[in-house]
Amino acid sequence: MQHQEAQKLIAELTAELNQHNYNYYVLAMPTISDYDFDQKLKQLDALEKQFPDLQDPDSPTLKVGGEITKSFKTVKHKYPMLSLGNTYSEQELLDFDARVRKAIGDNFEYVCELKFDGLSMSFTYRNGKLIQAVTRGDGTKGDDVTTNVKTIKTIPHQLKGDNIPEEFEIRGEVFIHIAAFEKLNAEREENGEQPFANPRNFASGTIKMQDSAEVARRPLDCFLYFLYLENAPFKTHWESLHAIKSWGFKASEHAKLCKSMDEVLDFIHKYESERHKLSYDIDGIVIKVNSYAQQQELGFTAKSPRWAISYKYKAEEVETQLLSITYQVGRTGAVTPVANLKPVQLAGTTVKRATLHNANEIERLDVRAGDTVLVEKGGEIIPKIIKVNLDKRPANSQPTIFTQTCPECETQLIRNEGEAAWYCPNDTGCPPQIIGKMQHFTGRKAMNIDSLGDETIVQLYNAELLHNISDIYALKDKKVQLLQLDRMGEKSANNIIEGIELSKQMPFEKVLFGLGIRYVGETVAKKLAQHFKDIDKLMQANFDELVAVNEIGTRIAESVIDYFKIQEHRLVIEQLKADGLQFTIEEKEVLLESNKLDGKTFLISGVFENFSRDALKDLIETNGGKMLSSISSKLNFLVAGDNMGPSKLQKATDLNIPIISEQELLNMLN
Repeated sequence: MQHQEAQKLIAELTAELNQHNYNYYVLAMPTISDYDFDQKLKQLDALEKQFPDLQDPDSPTLKVGGEITKSFKTVKHKYPMLSLGNTYSEQELLDFDARVRKAIGDNFEYVCELKFDGLSMSFTYRNGKLIQAVTRGDGTKGDDVTTNVKTIKTIPHQLKGDNIPEEFEIRGEVFIHIAAFEKLNAEREENGEQPFANPRNFASGTIKMQDSAEVARRPLDCFLYFLYLENAPFKTHWESLHAIKSWGFKASEHAKLCKSMDEVLDFIHKYESERHKLSYDIDGIVIKVNSYAQQQELGFTAKSPRWAISYKYKAEEVETQLLSITYQVGRTGAVTPVANLKPVQLAGTTVKRATLHNANEIERLDVRAGDTVLVEKGGEIIPKIIKVNLDKRPANSQPTIFTQTCPECETQLIRNEGEAAWYCPNDTGCPPQIIGKMQHFTGRKAMNIDSLGDETIVQLYNAELLHNISDIYALKDKKVQLLQLDRMGEKSANNIIEGIELSKQMPFEKVLFGLGIRYVGETVAKKLAQHFKDIDKLMQANFDELVAVNEIGTRIAESVIDYFKIQEHRLVIEQLKADGLQFTIEEKEVLLESNKLDGKTFLISGVFENFSRDALKDLIETNGGKMLSSISSKLNFLVAGDNMGPSKLQKATDLNIPIISEQELLNMLN
């Protein structure tokens, strides 16, 4: 593949996967199957490895998908809630096993557990008492939903038993049993209410309700499966599973300690058929290295632990009729085709729509209105059409011609060379794009105007009070018009005006991200802000100046230049300046404790007696040292603890890199 072709494909996959992450974690409205998402993520990862200079700093391969809702207090996780690497291939499991053996040798065990299809949660206990429950959120921060969680009968408020640690964190999965879900939906249909879409969305939506009394009426359950504890008395995950049961936690009985990958595969094969006999949904098996010391030695990637992996079962399939194809327009102008299906039961839910992704997919499948199609679905997703049954195609069938005009504003669509998606270029006049940009601008990661939620933005746009993001700051003078809107009282109007005023304090990089420039995510916005210092220098920057910024490639540079070429965008920025938003970066001085380790590089490996790895890392960096991620000739010192991997030790020895203990590191500082 040529460099330019790879660049286009990486950009397309990055944008698509980030949108799917948002749909899944924030909207709880996924539009792609787990399998297809994982395949696309794998394709992107392979391309980024082949062309590392093209990797977007905001790539979905480097982060955990997902964002924070606005209903609850945000809490930072003490231990990040990372996602697991996924595979559908037994060969990839064997490859995973080979990587583990290369790093820690052959003397280890695996623990196999069911992969529950629910909502991941983290619970903190102090002196045996539940003090906090937090959703996964974006993996770094989550929502404090303690009040709601306390209504779940299987989660203990006060533990009983012996040797309970003073404080610890435990992870689990909140879910609903299939029979309870079906009964609940039957009751709702009898009452003329809309049934819930699927069990996972039900659990996610319930746990984030603001009325805990309503949460208590809903039959949620929870399995606990992983313990986080400083100076744990257990050496293995298997021991901790038995301990938490003795303290009163509910842990799944379907887990096994395995001595080899052959035993792991036997466990996987067993539950591929037996999962249908369970009272709850699972979508795969989780495999973890048992020893805590070996887990620590294997460590983590940016997104997931190297000591665990999940094997996912492939999706179910069913035939149904494709009634019509319609089109949706996203915030960036991308036009996505949607298949409207004759309702059919699949994986426990009624399916009415399927994603068709883009024009290339329609052409590849040769899918047409009236066709009988095979759809697949894994868990609670909107399914994908995987095949057309040509034997059942109507005689008068006509090929599908992808729309050439925007379904919302009728602007002629464009398609960039090498990209699969068609775009509506009318970003200043197409309603879904205008609304989407304003919703993005007011979101938590940008200007964080909580009082201007997505529905309120739509309401204000329909009332012609908002036409672009700069109009948001004119609302302070339109309180009378606000009060005339439905469900808008004095308090709500005041909250909107106060929230808008507070947002003026957000730093330059947040404002830049909020503008919604294509390919400029949070990380890119921060790098551009730090490099150019103010918006005027950024707007005047040419292509060479932009690509000279660390990690800013051709695609981002061209997008930034194209954005600032549009006069309407410049006028909006000038208005935002006049309204007092921050378009200049504030420099902050970093103070070090000392420069005793200045110019020296370090790598930490193993388990330590007196310090955690994070504490040692902070110690090194606050005294001027620099951390490296791997052993190379650039490394000055390897700080080694117990149970260090043999491969690291051998490589450091071969390169004559000094291997020091934690005490020797302290001696360097003293």
